[in-house]
Amino acid sequence: MSICVKICGLSTPETLAAALESGADWIGLVRFEKSPRHVGLDTARALSEQARGRAERVVLLVDPDDAALAAAMEAIDPDLIQLHGSETPERVGEIRRLAGRPVMKAIGVATRADLDRIAAYAVADRLLLDAKPPPGAALPGGNGRAFDWDLLAGADLPAGWMLSGGLDAVSVAAALARTGATAVDVSSGVEAGPGVKDPDRIAAFVRAARAGG
Repeated sequence: MSICVKICGLSTPETLAAALESGADWIGLVRFEKSPRHVGLDTARALSEQARGRAERVVLLVDPDDAALAAAMEAIDPDLIQLHGSETPERVGEIRRLAGRPVMKAIGVATRADLDRIAAYAVADRLLLDAKPPPGAALPGGNGRAFDWDLLAGADLPAGWMLSGGLDAVSVAAALARTGATAVDVSSGVEAGPGVKDPDRIAAFVRAARAGG
């Protein structure tokens, strides 16, 4: 089974090159000013061009209004839009129509009841299951936390769903074995510090994910 890997929160040409050279399937660019991984539009444009044709380009947005969406689309020309806020199913559908691109909606998971939201988001092309942020957290994701993967046992999950939350090169094989995921997303797990990606950790994660599959 081939495992697909997304490296999210890339912000420099060097670390993006490391992700591409490691064979990442998706690269993620964060447009959320509270995040240490946030990139300005000019930087995002350059990074997107660097990755064009080599990996699927994802822009991560948090509750974007139409203007923010349009600006990201113009600068990044993403292959996929990742929504990581409190977007309703209706807003997800609207963003998908406005952008004319596939959309992946992140759903925070802490209890089995959180999985009940999955059916409502059938409008999304993909779902990302991430650890629900702790109370008072400034970031909706990228907090380095995993959720209890056993919550997914027997769950009716849509094709193409992606696993995120607290993954790194050490834990990803166990995560794949316990969840049956075929796609994984990592950000803080390949960093030397908040927002500082490490090329060696990126390469190690991709190797471990592919070996774990």
